[in-house]
Amino acid sequence: MQLHKRDVVEAATTLLDSYGIADLTMRRLARELDVSPGALYWHFANKQQLLGAVADRILESVDDVPGSWSDRIARICGRLRDALLSHTDGAELVSASFAAGQSKAMTLILTRLTNAAADAGVDAAHAGLAARTVVYYVLGFTADEQSRLQWDAAGAELPEEQSVLTEDPSARFAFGLALLVAGISARSPRVL
Repeated sequence: MQLHKRDVVEAATTLLDSYGIADLTMRRLARELDVSPGALYWHFANKQQLLGAVADRILESVDDVPGSWSDRIARICGRLRDALLSHTDGAELVSASFAAGQSKAMTLILTRLTNAAADAGVDAAHAGLAARTVVYYVLGFTADEQSRLQWDAAGAELPEEQSVLTEDPSARFAFGLALLVAGISARSPRVL
């Protein structure tokens, strides 16, 4: 059987969902695919490239949306959060891949958010920074949310304010995102 890149990415995504990012190793993946670890390096030069491909797989559902600049930011960020939450350690993996410049999908998402900030009237020098700020919020919020979900699932005794079970995380996420959108709007010369 010939090993295809998409098969490697699918198997890696399955391992991620089953065991988490800490146990997603090249050796384990090779065992899962019944190949030598060297066979994986035919498709990916290193683990960072593999994780970037898994990040892109996770983010497939985060496509462009129509609407006003603020609607686009809110809907793209909502889809990004949903995609991250749909995979074990999704936020951690995508964040690491984004930081290493390995995720093409995150680059595209960042471009869409930059365009939305520019459409809000944020000057070109700051539209990219506004987009990154929004992305950092989504990644950080979702990583925190996933960590708390793992602690709750493990039965850890967390103070009530630390548990995601005591308050609607979607409402908290929307509140923080609304603050960022209001900040972007405030930076627009149209408002000043």
